[in-house]
Amino acid sequence: MRILHLISQTPDFTGSGKYIREIIGRSGQNGHENFLVAGVQEEYKVPESLLPEDLCCYVRFDGKDLAWPVPGMSDVMPYPSTVFSSLCRADMKMYRQAFTGKIREALEIFRPHILHTHHLWVVSALARSLAPHIPMVATCHGTCLRQHYLCPAVGRAITPDLGKIDRIIALSLDQKEKIAAAIRVDPSRIDVIGGGYNEACFFYAPKVFEGIVEILYAGKLSTAKGVPWLLKSLERIMDRPFRLHLAGSSTGRELETCLTLARNLGEKAVYHGPLSHEALGELMRCCHVFVLPSFFEGLPLVLMEALASGCRVVTTDLPGVREILGTGENHMVRLIPLPHLKTIDTPHPKDEESLEIRLAETLSRVMEEVMHKVEPDLDYIRSATAPYTWEKIYKKVEAVYIELVSAD
Repeated sequence: MRILHLISQTPDFTGSGKYIREIIGRSGQNGHENFLVAGVQEEYKVPESLLPEDLCCYVRFDGKDLAWPVPGMSDVMPYPSTVFSSLCRADMKMYRQAFTGKIREALEIFRPHILHTHHLWVVSALARSLAPHIPMVATCHGTCLRQHYLCPAVGRAITPDLGKIDRIIALSLDQKEKIAAAIRVDPSRIDVIGGGYNEACFFYAPKVFEGIVEILYAGKLSTAKGVPWLLKSLERIMDRPFRLHLAGSSTGRELETCLTLARNLGEKAVYHGPLSHEALGELMRCCHVFVLPSFFEGLPLVLMEALASGCRVVTTDLPGVREILGTGENHMVRLIPLPHLKTIDTPHPKDEESLEIRLAETLSRVMEEVMHKVEPDLDYIRSATAPYTWEKIYKKVEAVYIELVSAD
């Protein structure tokens, strides 16, 4: 089977980027041919071990195709990016023209049996209109639904083409409901499959406690991810024996805000910057607690990575979190209730202090458990992570491919 993969942003660094790389890699291992169209910055290219250069076609946002940084599905990306809501009508026209040319080129060169696009947004709509008779599946990673909220005029214009996509993959049941409402598609055409974690990088090793509780946050350093509230909450419990590790990146004011707050923790905070999967897995095996204080998530698979590595998890009580971790707390998982949000990923200022207090109290309790050497619950870890291995996730995606191509 020849599969044309399309993503409008860099196929790396973010959840959707890692997802598409896993799907392409496992597709190749299962005997399929793959071709990639992606939006990238500067001289980026995927590793030759994943796809040869002649099987990749890039829209370059460095002056070669478009002069501004690549627009990301999130307004804060781990690399220089443009915000979709800042693009004027002329910018959007150039954006569509650039991707139209690359998609047509890929269709002519590769002649795919099926298209697999990522994000229910502009490039997926373009692909559907340019190849109306080729079976097509699109994976929603959650952030594209946020763009429908932030850029409603663009969303309304592309909804008719998005509604013609043959099958849509949702990462959670909650997301499936939001997709059906956002683009008015029959829920029977939406498959809830989720995403996976890499067992070769994230696995359990016994934890060592040497007087300091090692806490880890991994992801974009941004307000939407709740990082400022995490840092402020730890300021409240500076008497506790902890060290916070921050792994990830961001740009501009958001990054500077987070790093300024981190400096208030002194030697109790360590900034690692962006890490490879392998390096992140190694760090997780050295840490006792993983914290994700996010206000908006699709399916936060970093929680699976942390659990598989034996970390206790402290996270906000979001639909995607409840779906993969359940609603019952145990000594491996603590859920922090969220207030009603001001916007899709921003709390009301009046609630910020109570959020910091709740997070500080929960982290303090979990630190006590680590200090008293309560061992990780390996049975829970195995049962929680087993459905989310990439091997199992890929087989479900491949089954959608086969069904669509067989029916064509």
